[in-house]
Amino acid sequence: MSSVKKVSALLIAMMMIFTLAACSGSNGENKEGGKNEGTGSTTTTDGTKGADTSKFVKISYVVLGDKPKNGQFEKVLAEVNKKMKEKINAELEWKWVEWADWQTKYNLLLASGEAIDLITIGTDWLDTWGNAQRGAFMNLDDLLPEYAPQTWNSVPEEDWAESKYNGNIVLIPENDYTQWVNHGFFYRGDWAKEAGITEPIKDWEGIGQYLQFIKDNKEGVVPWDAVASTSTWGGYASSYTDQLELPISTGYLPVFTTKSYDEKFTIVSPVFEDTFLNFASLMKDWADKGYWREDVLNNKNDNRSALRAGLSGLDQHHTQTFGGLRVTMDKDQPGSELQMFPFARTGGNNLTELSITHGGTSVGAHSKNPERALMAYDLIRNDEEIYHLINYGMEGVQYEVKDGKRVLPEGYDEAKDAFYADFWGGRMDKFEIPSVTTWDQLEETMYAEYDKIKKPYPYGQFVFDKTPVEAELTAITQVSGEMGPAITYGKAGDPAQAVEKFRSKLKTAGYDKVLAELQRQLDAYKKLIEG
Repeated sequence: MSSVKKVSALLIAMMMIFTLAACSGSNGENKEGGKNEGTGSTTTTDGTKGADTSKFVKISYVVLGDKPKNGQFEKVLAEVNKKMKEKINAELEWKWVEWADWQTKYNLLLASGEAIDLITIGTDWLDTWGNAQRGAFMNLDDLLPEYAPQTWNSVPEEDWAESKYNGNIVLIPENDYTQWVNHGFFYRGDWAKEAGITEPIKDWEGIGQYLQFIKDNKEGVVPWDAVASTSTWGGYASSYTDQLELPISTGYLPVFTTKSYDEKFTIVSPVFEDTFLNFASLMKDWADKGYWREDVLNNKNDNRSALRAGLSGLDQHHTQTFGGLRVTMDKDQPGSELQMFPFARTGGNNLTELSITHGGTSVGAHSKNPERALMAYDLIRNDEEIYHLINYGMEGVQYEVKDGKRVLPEGYDEAKDAFYADFWGGRMDKFEIPSVTTWDQLEETMYAEYDKIKKPYPYGQFVFDKTPVEAELTAITQVSGEMGPAITYGKAGDPAQAVEKFRSKLKTAGYDKVLAELQRQLDAYKKLIEG
């Protein structure tokens, strides 16, 4: 062997020894855990390596809601970020998708390729599976155990199973928070009694009787100061059919449902049944009687504010909202005794428990700091002090705790001191502090009623693959948005003609193809569930 070859061989051998030593050595880590001086990473007590936290980063969190304007949110977030900086060398940036045209804005944001870190999701109202199909979210299987270990260990395996798309975890479910988001009408109990309605309202005919009384007897009050951005068609279908909602969005009006809880794998459409014509006819009747404003399709009023001011007699939303609004109305309109007519009360056969993925959080597919984002999420969900700040604000400013309940501090001014963060991505029962601003009879009234008729949510693992019918589903959604508001608020002319035109446009858009594809996939889901 030549001297040149001997030297080369020696150099190669030395390089191999150095490389092996580097790979098998501690890399500067403190073997007993703690900060890695070489990289700024952390090593947990169980030996798993955390993210490199040596570089300060900002983590975005996209939420749904109108951004607060009184400055309190920024003050609270500053307190949160002091703790985030200390614990993971990062800070949170809240980004709001406001309610005006929120569906379009939310989906466009995810489609834009923006580097979103954390984002609120909801499989039954935010088209989460559709966005997952379009590659909007990052797969979290390998990241969660490493960077959000408390969350990973606290969520049961069966709940993670409902959080997967194509076999990969793409969301963190809000699985440890009790709530009812079934919708219904809110009406004034005092005015109902004046109208001769002495029992809880159980159908839309009772609501009509109540609204007519207001029209005839309450000068200066709009019976229902409705806005056209929200349709009550789904609520009507819940009242007058046994059908179940599916986690599939068709925009303004729900088009596809399943037949009943006993036939939960059979696709139907109430839009093509007499139920829809009955709804359209009733809404035309209500419009003609003046239960809402003539210009309802352009109305921008805040109906809830009008209710609180005594200028509107009806509102609609879900049970959690009712629990707080009842207390607010007791103060704003003493003696009003706000009541709720849940849409499922009429038939009583289609109230399902809430999906654990109604709320939750995903990591955006283009996040530049997914590891730190999950570390931040793990703190929000599992650090009690941070949790209370994000959900309630600052103790002494936004709330005080007396006798185990949150109360408003002395001198609290709602306009100046109110706080909310619209965090619906990982609330936990164990950290919740009951509030005096939630009606203390909610559990013994509404919850007790629901417990008698509720059924387990059956579609937790159903993920509709829109690929074969994406164009048709988009067209159906457009038809729904174009014609739905006028039908919902009785401004589409003759109801029978409007319904027929709507159905015809749905057919042209590809209704039959979507129906067949939905049924095919639900048949496959049935086999998965029942074996």
